[in-house]
Amino acid sequence: MPETPRNQPGTEPTHPRGARRRRETGRLHRPNPMASRAAQRRARQRQEQEAAGGEGPSRARESRAQRLRQEYPAWDRVLSDFFRPSWGQAMVAVVLCLVGILLVTQVRSKDMDNAYASMRRTDLVQLLDQLNAEESRLTQERNRLERTREQLATGADARRVAEQENQKRLDQLGILAGTLPATGPGVRITIADPQGKVTPETLLDAVEEMRDAGAEAIEVNDQVRVVASSWFARKGDDLVVDGVALQAPYVLDVIGDEHALDEGARFRGGLVSQVQAQEVGGRVLISRLEQVEIRALHTTRAPEFAKPA
Repeated sequence: MPETPRNQPGTEPTHPRGARRRRETGRLHRPNPMASRAAQRRARQRQEQEAAGGEGPSRARESRAQRLRQEYPAWDRVLSDFFRPSWGQAMVAVVLCLVGILLVTQVRSKDMDNAYASMRRTDLVQLLDQLNAEESRLTQERNRLERTREQLATGADARRVAEQENQKRLDQLGILAGTLPATGPGVRITIADPQGKVTPETLLDAVEEMRDAGAEAIEVNDQVRVVASSWFARKGDDLVVDGVALQAPYVLDVIGDEHALDEGARFRGGLVSQVQAQEVGGRVLISRLEQVEIRALHTTRAPEFAKPA
């Protein structure tokens, strides 16, 4: 059998595995561009440190800053303009700031206008009626006070006039505080709650809406006189107002301008909308009355901490 010739020195191996090793070895010894850049960077840093020598870290930082300026001249100009702006650049910045302030102000004013622009015509009419009723009431009060001042200034029976004014003032405060019965025009609101889903918050919202519409006296179920300190809660299946448990239907007797009170209860998102919503399933009946009588009284207690200033 003939002998297989061996590779002579300096010749390439004929075995395919040798070629494969050679190719792999060539790939392993191929220079890495990333590694060469890192080596160049380290060499440049060492040169900077050697150049700095014993001159301290400040000189090294200065040389590094100079090198960065040389490599990135555009950024150097941008930073220089930012930290040392010219007179023209400062004026442009001030003008842009003023334009931004004007834009923000205009957007806010548009948002305030949209609050009324999104309201329905009937809602706007109700709001206007409430404002007119309040204006009329304030005008009457002003005229009455002016007449009282003239009577007191003339000196004719001033003592009698002063006593009448004091008594009138006491009566007004007694009605507002709930310590005196009251009578006058107003509305009676009956809230039917067959599913028991009317909450104390709903009843409180109804009272607040009546106050916003100009209510002067409020009574619930002929049992509770609602005043500024009244509170609402739930106890079992009953609603509790000032510690008194109430059962449905809930009847609110309210004294005030009957038209304004009626419209205030029917306002979109108000009492009628909340109670007659599908998730509550209640009903609201509003009756305008020429004479509403409120007999329930509120028991006051002496303030413990508050004193006249």
